[in-house]
Order: sequence, then C-alpha cells, then structure tokens
Amino acid sequence: MSTTPLPGIGVQYDLTTREHRHLSVIAHRDGTRTVNVYRADDPDACAQSLRLTEPEAASLIHALTPSHHSPSLLSTTDLGLVAERIELSAVSYWNGRVLGETRMRTETGASIVAVLRRAQAIPSPTPDFRLAGGDTLIVIGTREGVEAAAAILGRE
Repeated sequence: MSTTPLPGIGVQYDLTTREHRHLSVIAHRDGTRTVNVYRADDPDACAQSLRLTEPEAASLIHALTPSHHSPSLLSTTDLGLVAERIELSAVSYWNGRVLGETRMRTETGASIVAVLRRAQAIPSPTPDFRLAGGDTLIVIGTREGVEAAAAILGRE
C-alpha cells in the first residue's frame, strides 16, 4: 500500500491486490471517504467511485476488521472523536514557540497527544515542549475541535 498526501483534501491510500487490481481510498479531511476501483485492463482508469459518509466509512471499516481484534483498543469513531495528523509549516506562527502558548485544549477542547519529528515520536508533549516547522502533531478531539485546532496551527 502506498500513501499520498493530498494537501487541503486529505490522504490517498493506493493498494494493488494479489489479483493485480488497483484500489484507492481517499480519506477526506471532513471524515468522508471515496473508494475507487480501477479497470483491470487499465489500472489508471477508474471504473467505479463510491463516496461514503463518515458513519458509512466507519461501518465498512467495522465490517473489514477481523472479529478477533482486541476489545481494549479505543475506537474513537464510536465515541464521536477523531484523531488527525496536522503538519506545522516552516513559516507557522508557532514555529519555535512552546506548545502551551497555543492554548489548544482551552480554545478547542482538542488535545495534542503526540508530535512526530523526523524519525522520532514524542508522546504526550508537555506545555513547555518547543514546536518546530515540519513537526506533525497528532490531535484528538471532536471533529469541530480538531478542525479548530488545524485552523490555529495553520496560523502564519
């Protein structure tokens, strides 16, 4: 499977099956998903495209999940929460500032639960954690809270 960021849209996941069929899923920022099936005789030509609402996508994911999955795993969609990766641009207002200055949880109700920097993950960053351009922040909260967090973090 390959992953392609689609700036302003979401992320596209491409998969070629064992039978050499090309499938893709576009995970849109608004929670919807588009499932594309490509022609067998031309893997670049889309034969069918299906747009799913967030609840429909969650139902499909549930149907595709093995029945032996761990019951201790948190399913955020069942709780009305979403988790999203938000990249901090090099020209961001927050580049070089500490996390606490964002007042993220107070302003949006969303939490930054981890920061991905180069090849390392920093779980549970403290308020004095210094942000840097290129960081990817893992944010969890309601859809509205995560969108508000993205707007704050996108400030230049």
